Amino acid sequence: MAAAAGPEPMPSYAQLVQRGWGSAVAAARGCSDCGWGLARRGLAEHAHLAPPELLLGALGALGWTALRSAATARLFRPLALRCRLAPKDAAKLPESAWKFLFYLGAWSYSAYLLFGRNYTFFHDPPSAFYDWVSGMAVPRDIAAAYLLQGSFYGHSIYATLYMDTWRRDSAVMLLHHVVTLLLLVSSYAFRYHNVGILVLFLHDVSDVQLEFTKLNVYFKSRGGAAQRAHALLADLGCVSFSVSWFWFRLYWFPLKVLYATCHCSLRSVPDIPFYFFFNALLLLLTLMNLYWFLYIVAFATKVLTGQMNELKDVREYDTADVPGPKPSKAETPLRNGLLKDKLF
Repeated sequence: MAAAAGPEPMPSYAQLVQRGWGSAVAAARGCSDCGWGLARRGLAEHAHLAPPELLLGALGALGWTALRSAATARLFRPLALRCRLAPKDAAKLPESAWKFLFYLGAWSYSAYLLFGRNYTFFHDPPSAFYDWVSGMAVPRDIAAAYLLQGSFYGHSIYATLYMDTWRRDSAVMLLHHVVTLLLLVSSYAFRYHNVGILVLFLHDVSDVQLEFTKLNVYFKSRGGAAQRAHALLADLGCVSFSVSWFWFRLYWFPLKVLYATCHCSLRSVPDIPFYFFFNALLLLLTLMNLYWFLYIVAFATKVLTGQMNELKDVREYDTADVPGPKPSKAETPLRNGLLKDKLF
């Protein structure tokens, strides 16, 4: 389908539900051969993913894991000691520093693609499906973003289980990483990479601000003295994170991405492959965004009602909440210094 005369106005939530639901129902009614047979044919005809690409992604995941281990041992832990952080903050710093650096770089690159190149996907999301062709070539700059992000989320599945602090939402976080990796691999294979870059851009910015805020929380009492600059940055980061989570993930993401994938994609490609599969994953991602937004609301409620006097990640367990025996002082810290049973 050729591009329209100009960008289509962003819909309201009501228009998203009405038009998206209408398109999905029409697609379901018009599918006379839905089922495993159609799915197998769709994979055979439209999925283009070479074994060397999968191998490269797997090697990248191993590379991220090795790089994080090296950075933790040689950079992040020495930095925590040099800054004389409290033991509990020093134990948490490597995870936040690692994620902050990655998401800052990843989001900056996505922003460059959307605003520094000739791509129109942010201002005109339906254009992500204009001129879609099965097996079309993926531009190298977008392919590079997919390789970096896909390999990182492969690493993140392992890291959530064996490297990160175990939190109340870690099981959901693990599901999120699996869904994200599945979306990355499948959208690359089916050549839905244009809208994929928009999804990454709208999500990574919140992670940058979350880890930035946590780092300033750790540094605000370094050396046993209060650091007013870090305390101020932590407060500002918390406000910015809360606002951006709603704006990017609960406002722009549904009205830009879901509207384009649920409604506009069928206008450009009436028989677009795996329409329900991809939209089901994106809707699941939306539900997880809503789930985490409840933590933000809970945090804000505790601050406003005076139940919390300082910034604290409400997802983390208190030491008293941890079942089982406490580790001794001589015991090697686990999960960034916190020993926890993993209950799914």
